[in-house]
Amino acid sequence: MRILFIGGTGTISSACVRTALKRGMKVSTINRGVSDRRDLPPDVEALVADAQQIEQLSNALAGRTFDVVADFRAFTPGEVQARLDLFRGRVGQYVFISSATVYQKPPALNPIVESAPLSNPGWRYARDKIASEDMLTGAYRDERYPVTIVRPSHTYDRRTPPVYGGWTQIDRMRRGRPVVVHGDGTSLWTLTHSSDFAVGFVGLLGDPRTFGQAFHITSDQVFSWNQIYEILAAAAGAPAPKLVHVTSETIAAADPDWGDALLGDMAHSLVFDNTKLKRLVPDFATRTSFPSAAREIIAWFDSDPARQRVDERLEAVVESLLAALPVVPPASARS
Repeated sequence: MRILFIGGTGTISSACVRTALKRGMKVSTINRGVSDRRDLPPDVEALVADAQQIEQLSNALAGRTFDVVADFRAFTPGEVQARLDLFRGRVGQYVFISSATVYQKPPALNPIVESAPLSNPGWRYARDKIASEDMLTGAYRDERYPVTIVRPSHTYDRRTPPVYGGWTQIDRMRRGRPVVVHGDGTSLWTLTHSSDFAVGFVGLLGDPRTFGQAFHITSDQVFSWNQIYEILAAAAGAPAPKLVHVTSETIAAADPDWGDALLGDMAHSLVFDNTKLKRLVPDFATRTSFPSAAREIIAWFDSDPARQRVDERLEAVVESLLAALPVVPPASARS
């Protein structure tokens, strides 16, 4: 199959590119060619264009047809409509990478299945993904446009520690500094390694049974947020982490971006049922344990100290949150 990845160098898409190549697919990518992204394998045809500029995209792909277009770089209904117009009659399957953020928050039921309600009005990113999905579903219904919707949840690799702020939080734990954890840290969260995601994703490519359908691709491993920080601290050789629990609303007031991610997604317990995917892709499984992956994350950052960049803005936000906490007098003073 001839596969075009719009993207191809990100956390999720780069793993999918490698897996597609291993399955014998002919892979092309198109992106801006930003040098600090993940390197492409030598067998990939690398095209350069800004996918958000539809004229650039159209010119770079003039006269080309593909069995599959996997679109990791469409975020709004306007961008999706432009892609549908561009590839109409030129693609055997258009795969839109949506997001598990589209599911109703908080979920009515766990584990979540693909037919769960889509509603997340508090986060613009999720609203745009839902509207894009609606457009694609309409295109399939009205003209049998061969669309497939994929919903990743929190997918990571060795370069992306799965906590807000990434390496900055690991650096704090190594220095024995407190880290802020939303809520009481006991809400449940699903972490998916990109290599596992890629098996499920590539298994859907070229399969007409997926047309007009949505699939989430997530791990079967679930952790509390306290556990996630504790596992990362242990992998980093840090002392037992000092976890300071702060309400999501308080964090949102101090850092709106962090707050959007929390209130729109991470503050809720999210567990997923992958039965629908496994029926079509029986070789999909959770093969990468998070404790093992955490050690790989630390090894990758430690192999080059230049990678260990600390976000000073986030440092200031965390310190301001800690400073605003009420002072609890020692027990002797309360007796």
